[in-house]
Amino acid sequence: MDEINFDDLHSVRNQQRQLVDQKRRKARPLVALLPILMKTVRLLGLERALFRRYFTPIKQRIDAQAEQSFSNYQPGSGDVVVCSYFKSGTHWAMQVAHQIINLGEAEFDCIYDVIPWNEAPPSGAGLSLQDPRPLQLSKTGQRVIKTHACAELVPYTESAKYLCVIRDPKDVFVSSYHFMRAVMLGPLMPSVPTWLGLYLSDQAFWRPWADFTASYWGWRDRPNVLFLTYEQMQENPEAMVIKIAEFLGVELDAAQLQKVLQLSSYDYMRNNDHKFHFSVGSPLTPPHGKMIRQGKKGKSAELISAAQQIQIDDFCRQKLVDLGSDFPYTEHFG
Repeated sequence: MDEINFDDLHSVRNQQRQLVDQKRRKARPLVALLPILMKTVRLLGLERALFRRYFTPIKQRIDAQAEQSFSNYQPGSGDVVVCSYFKSGTHWAMQVAHQIINLGEAEFDCIYDVIPWNEAPPSGAGLSLQDPRPLQLSKTGQRVIKTHACAELVPYTESAKYLCVIRDPKDVFVSSYHFMRAVMLGPLMPSVPTWLGLYLSDQAFWRPWADFTASYWGWRDRPNVLFLTYEQMQENPEAMVIKIAEFLGVELDAAQLQKVLQLSSYDYMRNNDHKFHFSVGSPLTPPHGKMIRQGKKGKSAELISAAQQIQIDDFCRQKLVDLGSDFPYTEHFG
C-alpha cells in the first residue's frame, strides 16, 4: 500500500501563500495609509456604514458556504462532528477528539490535512468530506469533522457522534476581534463599538451566538450528542478528556491519556500554532497570523467595558428567549 500523504493540499496552500505574499508586497503603500483613512472615516461618523458595506459580501459568502457544506453527505458511524461556534475553542475540541480517536498518536503537518471543514472557501486547500485518508489513518475507525454551522444546517444521524461546544459570548467577542484584525482585516478592522454593533445583530459573522447555542441545546439529550461549554472544558482538562473518550467509545490507558493531555494543552498548541490553521492571511495583514492567542476565560474586560459586557449578556439572553430556548444563560455566563 502506498504511503498516505497530503502533498496535494500542501502544494495548493503554498501556491496560495505565494500569491498572497505577492499581493501583500504590492499593497504595502496602501496599508501604510489605511490607518489615516480609517481615522478620518471615524471622525466623520461613517465607519459603521462603510464597514457594513465592505463586510456584507463576506458575510453572504460565508452563509452560502455554510448552507451547502453538507450537501449530499450524511454523517456516518465513523464521523465525529465537532460543532462549535466561531472562536469558541474549536481547534482545542478538534485536537482533543482527533488525538483520542488516534490514542494520542496522531501526527500531522496541519490539522486540516486530517479534518475536513467544508464551510471554508472552496479553494482546494482543505480536505473534502469524501476524502478517505483520515479514516485510512485512524486507529479507531473514526474521524473528526469541523463545523461552525447552526444545527439546522448539519445533517443529524443516529450513527454519527456530535460534540457541541459553546463559550461565553463576551469572550467570543474579544477573541473574534483580535483574530479578525490579525488574519483578515488588519488596519481595516473597525473600532470596538462598530464590531460590537455587528456582533449584536443578525449580521454577525457566523450568525448570532444565540442562534447557534439554541440550535444545539435542543440536541443535548440525544445519546450521540455531548454538549459542553468551553469553561467546563477548562475547569478540569483531564476529566474533560476522559468524558469525551467515553462518549466516543475509546478506552485510553494511562500513558495514552497523558499523551492526549499533552498534545491538547495550551502550551503545546500555542507553540505549534502553524499546525492549527491553513489560512494564508490577507494582503492587509502580516504573514503567519496566530490562531491560538490566550485561550483564557472571563477576560473580556481586557477589551470591553462593564457596560459593553452587560450589553452582550442582555442581547444574548433576550435572543435566547425570543428563540424559545431554555438554555440557562445566567447560570453559565450572566
